[in-house]
Amino acid sequence: MNNKILLRTLIAAMILAATGFTLLRAASVAPKGYVIAEITVTDPEAYKQYAAAVPPIAAKFSGRFLVRAGQTVAVEGEPPAGRIVVIEFDSFAAARSFEESAEYQAVAPLRRQAARSRLFLVEGVMQ
Repeated sequence: MNNKILLRTLIAAMILAATGFTLLRAASVAPKGYVIAEITVTDPEAYKQYAAAVPPIAAKFSGRFLVRAGQTVAVEGEPPAGRIVVIEFDSFAAARSFEESAEYQAVAPLRRQAARSRLFLVEGVMQ
């Protein structure tokens, strides 16, 4: 009888520990961060340099391109003036670190000279 009580107690403790670990892990996972840009290229040749330079820099900060100038259809409101780019990062802090990094700041003038653009840092939702 005592063995059954001990076994049940151990099983209950393991379930509670696993649940607690899952809740703690979920609470410590930051929402993803995104760089969202609307870019109207005015000098395609010069813009190619910028477009080639950014992916390795973004990757250093966990950045992954989700959208990179694919087809865009306006469903409501005004359509974007140019291409849309969305880069996902592991956190908002990582997105900000990318944007503020010396590496990115060194290539950002290429974009500014070759395009008109609007860039946003956006925090995602908790998963």
